[in-house]
Amino acid sequence: MAKKSLIQREHKRKKLEEKYRLIRQSLKKKSKDSSLSQREIIEIQRKLQSLPRNSAPTRLHRRCLVTGRPRANYRDFGLSGHILREMVHACLLPGATKSSW
Repeated sequence: MAKKSLIQREHKRKKLEEKYRLIRQSLKKKSKDSSLSQREIIEIQRKLQSLPRNSAPTRLHRRCLVTGRPRANYRDFGLSGHILREMVHACLLPGATKSSW
């Protein structure tokens, strides 16, 4: 189980990212406009840099829904490989079977 403080930090980052998403998107869209002068582009970049670091979507980390583990997560299930394997063996995930060859 991941530390509660790390999980809370991820929730805080997610809220910040949602809060500043539209602002960040609009500033990025403006900066890609080719008709702007060099000074205007620099101003837009300064505004982007003034946003909180944790509001950037690249700072978000996908975590297991059960344990909070940050690594080896399957997007389809939202679970880490360890928990996914246990749940498949216990027949708790419909449609998922243990592979055998």
